[in-house]
Amino acid sequence: MSPRTGRRAGHSGTRQAILDAALRRFGEHGYEGATVRAIALDAGVDPALVHHYFGSKQRLFVAAVGFPAVPSEVLTPVVAQGRGALGPALLRALLEVWDREDDGCRLAALLRSALSNEAGMRMLRDSIVTTVLGLLPSATGADDGPLRASLAASQIIGLALGRYVIGIPELVDATRDELVAALGPNLQRSLVGPLPARGR
Repeated sequence: MSPRTGRRAGHSGTRQAILDAALRRFGEHGYEGATVRAIALDAGVDPALVHHYFGSKQRLFVAAVGFPAVPSEVLTPVVAQGRGALGPALLRALLEVWDREDDGCRLAALLRSALSNEAGMRMLRDSIVTTVLGLLPSATGADDGPLRASLAASQIIGLALGRYVIGIPELVDATRDELVAALGPNLQRSLVGPLPARGR
């Protein structure tokens, strides 16, 4: 059965049907495995309507799972600044998003989902791999860029868990400037500083 073309009656009904279908697809097949065409088929709409309402697959993912901000839109300006202060700039940009009350709540909800649900874990992992780890390696200017980006991502996830999910008092109470000053150099070292030689 082919999907219906054109608009379904009611903006909100069509949009919600797409979101529901996307959440199921992302949960069952991960970010890469969930295609816009398959999501549209599940929702009973033409794929063009998915693009009409959400613009891109990444924006649809953000809307479906509640990711706080489109990762590429946060990271691209940071990467464009160059390697000189990549770590601190990256951390500040993320904190500026996460410290907004609504976005902080969505981040916490997504992280909790990832920790307690395999589908949520797969969605978060796939999003990190295709967005964060897709942009940072080239910014490091190093052959081991993927390793460096993964090291940075592990530190960022640890901070997010401690500040927004576990609620470690010192991390919750710390200002953005304090966190950037304390952790930014560590991220900088992971991204562009010297790393121990990798063994075989």
